[in-house]
Amino acid sequence: MSEISDDALFEAANFAGKARLFPLPNLVLFPHVLQPLHVFEIRYREMVEEALAGDRLIAMALLAPGWEADYEGRPPLYPMACLGRIVTHHRLEDGRFNLLLAGLQRVRLVRELEPSKSFREAEAVSCPDEYSTPGALGRAILRRRLLETFRRLADSFDDSQNQLEPLLAGDVSMGMLTDLVAYTLELGLATKQQLLDELDVDRRADLLLRSLANRSKNAANSARAANSFPPGFSEN
Repeated sequence: MSEISDDALFEAANFAGKARLFPLPNLVLFPHVLQPLHVFEIRYREMVEEALAGDRLIAMALLAPGWEADYEGRPPLYPMACLGRIVTHHRLEDGRFNLLLAGLQRVRLVRELEPSKSFREAEAVSCPDEYSTPGALGRAILRRRLLETFRRLADSFDDSQNQLEPLLAGDVSMGMLTDLVAYTLELGLATKQQLLDELDVDRRADLLLRSLANRSKNAANSARAANSFPPGFSEN
């Protein structure tokens, strides 16, 4: 995973307010990251073709629970999505695509448009990060705690994830810091969606810290249970 600098690729004036939707059941995209995608369904190939011919923008949205019953139709989505721009693509001989999508900014899906194409579209508004005022001192403390927690967890990361640490320790905004950590760490989809939903960066950082604390606590409890002897009785 690589990072995208703050506001490097997004200009609100260039977003027309209509988003092509790429809903998935297993991915929450965040701003500031690069996400590889393999596109094989015909409707989403057509979406990519249109995007490449125009502004190259696609909104990644998470399917809401119960999507399995209507996957081929228009199952419900979480209203907060992430707008991304196709930065590289490779069209395969059979029409499939391999893409690299750069997360740009949160967008709120206001209203899904009536179907006129094979893929879904929605009216959307951009949602930039919000910084509560005053909050600079508390934000510095949150930033330090977040970096300390990330470093503790980094021992279990592979090399590609460890490469994030120098970046996170640099001069990046709190919004970018929380998004990079949230995207990188193994958190549940519901938690990641909560983090995407939260526009206030201080509350987002606090939610992320609480989620990481619960993750560490559960890992410690699992390790103690695995090492206990004699083992407990099975209910089966």
